Amino acid sequence: MDTQVADNLLGSLLDGRYRIRGRVARGGMATVYTATDERLERTVAIKIIHTGRATDPQFVERFTDEAKTVARLTHPNVVAVYDQGNHNGLPYLVMEYVRGRTLRDLLAERRRLSPIEALAVLEQMLSAIATAHRAGLVHRDVKPENVLIAEAPGGSAELVDAVVKVADFGLARAVAASADDGSGQLMATVAYVAPELVTSGVADPRSDVYAAGIVLFEMLTGRVPYDGDRPVDIAWQHVDRDVPPPSRFVPGLPPVTDDLVARATRRDPALRPTDAGAMLAEVQQAREVIIAAAARARPSAQPTMVVGQVRPSDRPSWARLPSPGPATRGRPAPQQQQQYPDEDPTLVERARDAYARVKGSPRGRMALTASLVVLALLVLVGGWWLGFGRYEAAPKLTGLDRASAEALARKAGFTAHFEQGRFSEEIAKDTVLEQNPPPGEKVVKGSDIDLTLSLGPERYQVPDIVGKTWELAVVDLSAVKLQPVKGAGQYSDTVPANTVIAVQPTVGTELKPGDKVTLILSKGKAPLTVPNLVGQDQGVARTTLEGMGLKVAITFQKSDKPNGQVIAQDPVDGSGVEKGQTITLTVSENQTSFAMPDVMNWGCGDAKRQLESMNLGVQVDGQMGESGWVRDMDPKPGTMVNQGQQVVIRCRVV
Repeated sequence: MDTQVADNLLGSLLDGRYRIRGRVARGGMATVYTATDERLERTVAIKIIHTGRATDPQFVERFTDEAKTVARLTHPNVVAVYDQGNHNGLPYLVMEYVRGRTLRDLLAERRRLSPIEALAVLEQMLSAIATAHRAGLVHRDVKPENVLIAEAPGGSAELVDAVVKVADFGLARAVAASADDGSGQLMATVAYVAPELVTSGVADPRSDVYAAGIVLFEMLTGRVPYDGDRPVDIAWQHVDRDVPPPSRFVPGLPPVTDDLVARATRRDPALRPTDAGAMLAEVQQAREVIIAAAARARPSAQPTMVVGQVRPSDRPSWARLPSPGPATRGRPAPQQQQQYPDEDPTLVERARDAYARVKGSPRGRMALTASLVVLALLVLVGGWWLGFGRYEAAPKLTGLDRASAEALARKAGFTAHFEQGRFSEEIAKDTVLEQNPPPGEKVVKGSDIDLTLSLGPERYQVPDIVGKTWELAVVDLSAVKLQPVKGAGQYSDTVPANTVIAVQPTVGTELKPGDKVTLILSKGKAPLTVPNLVGQDQGVARTTLEGMGLKVAITFQKSDKPNGQVIAQDPVDGSGVEKGQTITLTVSENQTSFAMPDVMNWGCGDAKRQLESMNLGVQVDGQMGESGWVRDMDPKPGTMVNQGQQVVIRCRVV
């Protein structure tokens, strides 16, 4: 059994009819799923509004009204809306499922399109938008993400043959209405927003024309005209600046494409085409100019043959404006050629004579009968082939690994086509989870069988986030569906505050989606700084530390330093610590040390002899040598000294 823990809507049945099969995309307002309409047995797309929007009554009401309006739009280039409903308080739309990809995906792959391809896509976009304009509906959010490139009719790989469909009519308008709180919030994608939407928030069909012009600019150049650090900066550039010509970024583009972009993106709406239908007419003319120029530039290898005049009406119906009607009234219809039975009497008579001769001869009657039998057999065999013979039962491929499934499908005369895989806790990786059509169903020989492979258990490694701030660590963990949790903080002398010091479990550990990862964050340097205590007497060092509110631990170590002198400390000087923290002092343990005797006011000679008798090296400091009296000494009396240590006495004459 397949387990999906990332989205609890997967597998749900909406209104007892729509079974959610998979998630296609997630946007700022809604999530799109594929589903099976179990009543009509067809695949549909379902857009379910996010919880934050569903709690706004004004949005829900406007969303329902707009859905009804969009459902009345019937056009091959408009993503059809079939149904509307509510599931657990979340409004949803049931729409036509378009097998293909978005224009954004296409531009991400190819970066930019040729002028002919760009205009072919734009023609169909404008044809769809023109239908909405004629119905009094403004899209308000024309952008590559809302343009779907369906598979081309007949399987052609050429982009100019592909079918383009526009989605999300009316959704942006519903959102804008619910957000209209007087704050002047701009409800549009800033890269494609018309100037009047920025300044006044009012949109009409010319706003869609402006956005379509920006989309054409992006298709030709691979970029949008403006960028900036903040969305508001980009939006105001549409108000303050003219859109540059595409040829500035891609030299060699036909001038007619520069003219189209300039006409569509005038900052003054009155200077643009009045609606998508008017712009469509200009795009069709521009496309014909480019095709004609290419034909003139192409060398002819064969004699030119006139095969007929190509007219705008020869375009497919989805790329053509509707007939204006009144303009064609009164135009004479082409005369139909009348046929008369006596127009070729000789041919008719010959056919009658031939039939009479066949019937009048026994051999002829036999040949006619045989012909009829053969014809009947052909009809029967052909009917059997069309009705039964060309079908074959789909083999059972579920449970097989990828290579075995491909081999068995090929052996049975089918082609295995692998869809996007799904995670499964039960089924091993690269094993077939599902197939369409299912095993045993009769399908045409040689057709495709769509297979869904298991991706194995859904697991994600804990990313290396040590050294990153909390905010960046949260982004990295969310990207792999893991839940960040703050652990107990730690002071650090080297790691800045709010930075990850360690994670539990450790980096590289594999976890299930939703598992928690504890982040140990730095609290920065501790409030107290440890002083340098090395070289001090342990009593002095203890007094200093306890005066700072710190605890002291003493360890002894044999050394040649004076007995009781601090020779090391942990933590080292300059470290940050908290009140109550223990500082460990390592103190010299030297049995050969003793207190410096007091020889002050002794005669210098006597003092020297006394100190030398104690195995100390004595240096006499004085102009009179050993004469005079001791007035100063280093080290001072009582200071711990070692045998053999050099001491100084300073002598003066009284």
